[in-house]
Amino acid sequence: MNLQRFIVVSGLSGAGKTVALHALEDAGFYCVDNLPTSFLAEFAQFVSRSTLPLYSKVAVGIDARNPDSDLQQLPQILELLRANGVAVEVLFIEASEQALINRFNLTRRRHPLSTSSLPLRQAIARERALLEPLIARAELRIDTTHTHIHEFRALLNERVTRRAPGALAVQISSFGYKKGVPPDVDFIFDVRCLPNPHWDPALREMSGRDAPVREFLDANALARELTDDIIGFLERWLPRFQQEDRSYLTIALGCTGGRHRSVYAAERIASHFRERWHIVLTHRDL
Repeated sequence: MNLQRFIVVSGLSGAGKTVALHALEDAGFYCVDNLPTSFLAEFAQFVSRSTLPLYSKVAVGIDARNPDSDLQQLPQILELLRANGVAVEVLFIEASEQALINRFNLTRRRHPLSTSSLPLRQAIARERALLEPLIARAELRIDTTHTHIHEFRALLNERVTRRAPGALAVQISSFGYKKGVPPDVDFIFDVRCLPNPHWDPALREMSGRDAPVREFLDANALARELTDDIIGFLERWLPRFQQEDRSYLTIALGCTGGRHRSVYAAERIASHFRERWHIVLTHRDL
């Protein structure tokens, strides 16, 4: 089989599905947007049988413009493809309701599901409900609420296009609870129990990437113990996720503001695993 990667890309309108497909196309993927769901299995079989290098990496965009009944059949189609040896990866792009409303208002584009009797907010909710079969089975969900287009393309490049076939890509991210918990994560670790450098005026404007903050937390036994315990947990369980053919895993560490303790912990944990895993390190609130 010449086919190395087969990615199904979906997402909420305005969240960035088209941007994702363009980024994948730039990385050498053969991309097809808005493929009718009923053609997905046939198309996957076609590219699987082909010996052309053109079809070695393929991405297919599927969205809520498909008939409801076809979208409901997606889980069975995906299982059929996997049973036939196609290693399907499902990537879902999302954003908060308010972010999507703001984007549609800014561009003055019409939501594909909105009508005179279905205003924008209800159209977004309807779209999310229709795509639930894909959302529930997505190996990777990327939230673009707080991400501009260049950051999004860079994240796709790090997490998706650079990942070798069969490898597990692990994103380690810091965040601040006061700005909300990120929705697209597999594990969340709360590090708010650690001493907060925010209360030291000399450290307040720095971040967990700065040496004085690292030294402040390294000197605290609790900080070392907590990060060591998280590393120990991941040492034990990351290999199990890879054995289960997981393509992506997201780990988030949170503190109050997302500037000091969570950044410190994310940096330390990422550094420990970087030589053995495909690690992507991000800091949402810096």
